[in-house]
Amino acid sequence: MSRCAECGVYACRSGKMDKAPEHCPMHSEEAVYEEAKKEYLKPEIQEIALKSALTESAGYCQWTRLEEIINFSRLSGFTKLGLAFCVGLRKEAAEVVKILQSVGFEVDSAMCKTGSFPKETLGVKEDEKVRPGQFEPMCNPICQAQLLNRAETQLNILLGLCVGHDTLFLKYSEAPVTIFAVKDRALAHNPLGAIYAGHYFSRKFAAWKK
Repeated sequence: MSRCAECGVYACRSGKMDKAPEHCPMHSEEAVYEEAKKEYLKPEIQEIALKSALTESAGYCQWTRLEEIINFSRLSGFTKLGLAFCVGLRKEAAEVVKILQSVGFEVDSAMCKTGSFPKETLGVKEDEKVRPGQFEPMCNPICQAQLLNRAETQLNILLGLCVGHDTLFLKYSEAPVTIFAVKDRALAHNPLGAIYAGHYFSRKFAAWKK
């Protein structure tokens, strides 16, 4: 059992392993760490990990996330990127594509409602729709991934896919995936707001207790 979020010591960050608490997986999961180390030695994995580390150090606390994506893609030799986006962020998606194209990337994009499959396809009932009585196309992350797979993109970027839909995209994407932004309509797409303003949201979370 790994309980890193409850640690408070973070000996792995300082390198002072003798300070690690008893429940630290570094004490009991040596085999896991050795297996992970072997994975990093695979050329294609080492390439991604190395370019990730170089991107982090080069732009630490200076670059926006979009700049990090640009740098990481260039270091990795990627020239063809994919963008899977939510219809609710279509204006933002258009800007992202424009910026990526302006700095030399070829970009294929796929919107969540592609295919225009009705939600009834999934068994959604009329009273379970966001707007009952109207046609509502289901989100189609599998098709988004498949379209970008067919385009042979080298890196796919997620922009605002719903919880669960992003899960399916990640499952079906053949290219590696990074996240540009996630959707949180209640918090202006800043989900950490619920943590930073915990004093305000604590009552909302309490309502979820069984």
